[in-house]
Amino acid sequence: MTHEEELIMVAREIEAPIELVIETSKMQRLPVVNFAAGGIATPADAALMMRLGADGVFVGSGIFKAENPEKMAKAIVEAVNNYDNPAKLAEISKGVGAGMKGISADMIPTGEALQERGW
Repeated sequence: MTHEEELIMVAREIEAPIELVIETSKMQRLPVVNFAAGGIATPADAALMMRLGADGVFVGSGIFKAENPEKMAKAIVEAVNNYDNPAKLAEISKGVGAGMKGISADMIPTGEALQERGW
């Protein structure tokens, strides 16, 4: 049995379009956009997520709490586009100022931590 015949059998079995099964086979992953979100506040964060295989990043509202939000935002966009170029990343990251200040998990009041919310 050829590889193409195997893919046709799988497509029938899972009731998926053959084109989707073929594309998934070629990519060796699902052909969906994988976005990283949450905690992306610096060019280094964005570049790391791209290196880990994300197709893009969502930048949270914390960027507005950076020392220079506009410059930080532009640098994050450039980091996504140049995540595989360390020299360019170093240049992009110069002079962006401090990112949003974080808070230690033990400083979050009881009841406000996400794991304690809900039912």
